[in-house]
Amino acid sequence: MKSVNQHQAFENEKSIQTDFKEKMTYSDYLSLDTLLSSQHRLSGHHDEMLFIIVHHVSELWMKQILHEIHSATRDIQADNLRSSFKKLARVSQIQEQLKSVWDVLSTLTPSEYIEFRDKLGSASGFQSYQNRLVEFALGYKTEYVLKIYENDTELHPILQEAYDAPSLYDVSIQALSRAGFSIDKEVLNRDARITHQTNESVKRAWMIVYKNVEQYWELYELAEKLVDIEGLFQQWRFRHMKTVERIIGFKKGTGGSGGVSYLKKVLDQYFFPELWDLRTEL
Repeated sequence: MKSVNQHQAFENEKSIQTDFKEKMTYSDYLSLDTLLSSQHRLSGHHDEMLFIIVHHVSELWMKQILHEIHSATRDIQADNLRSSFKKLARVSQIQEQLKSVWDVLSTLTPSEYIEFRDKLGSASGFQSYQNRLVEFALGYKTEYVLKIYENDTELHPILQEAYDAPSLYDVSIQALSRAGFSIDKEVLNRDARITHQTNESVKRAWMIVYKNVEQYWELYELAEKLVDIEGLFQQWRFRHMKTVERIIGFKKGTGGSGGVSYLKKVLDQYFFPELWDLRTEL
């Protein structure tokens, strides 16, 4: 009986292999040839591979974050808040993965990094356009980023479109207004290209939501999903800063960026300020 079962298993395996020859394979579907041939070390140093893959993984996760945030933004615009919750929760889970990436990169020592750092030239994580797209999608708009890419005919239009579009927080505030809350017109009609600043009418509206959770459960859940994302984004920034400090100290970053000093400054940036301010007053 055992030999019959083994024979059947062998025949099944042959059948699967034949099917893969006639149809799309796992490698084809994932374009693994392209993906796995994209790590090009410019030095002969062993640890440069880690440096490249950590950043490739980060960029892939940021691509998924943008995919989820853009879809959630459309859901909120359509007052389909429940549908947005799954996507925003997924963003938070991806952020946990992004945080963990720094733990892996932290295994790179200063002595190892200097062996290939000069090969990076002016390339810098500061130039990650997807990171800028995430910031734009969450509401932090900075015009100087557009200037960095003004001569890039492929990327500049993508960044410009994201810069001009309402952010996740913009559409959340508009949802408050549609729910009957009184929001200042200058906020509702604000130029989406300008970073939102703390507004008392927005804070009052969120305060009412938090004091009447059962009545405004969907808006309350939306607010908490936003706080989750911002809290994890700040943790990611902090881990980034400490990893850079651990590897290069307070040297300037490649490409002339401020390195640790710049990363410390952005820790004080908030996407959703009223959702943090109200906690003191509740």
